[in-house]
Amino acid sequence: MRLRRDVFQAIADPSRRAILLLVASQAMTAGAIAANFDTARPTVSKHLQILTACELLKQKQNGREIYYHINAKKMKEVADFIESFRQLWDERFNKLETIMKKYKPQ
Repeated sequence: MRLRRDVFQAIADPSRRAILLLVASQAMTAGAIAANFDTARPTVSKHLQILTACELLKQKQNGREIYYHINAKKMKEVADFIESFRQLWDERFNKLETIMKKYKPQ
């Protein structure tokens, strides 16, 4: 049985978030990505494997090189999910601000 990793488990790791930020602006090879980290290359490779399995990254082969790039569609799904929580907390903080203004010392 193959376990499918959860997207939120994948982005919980700071190294994987850093990888996503790196490839957000341009496609990069595993070697170019690994050059930005102080960890072993196999460790970065494992992170890339997890991000690809979660469909946050896509791979495209160009000759002998494999380039990793952001899967914008999947990232939008994550952002859309999080947006409902942001709206909820914005509403709560706005209500709290209104209450606090009423009790502001004169």
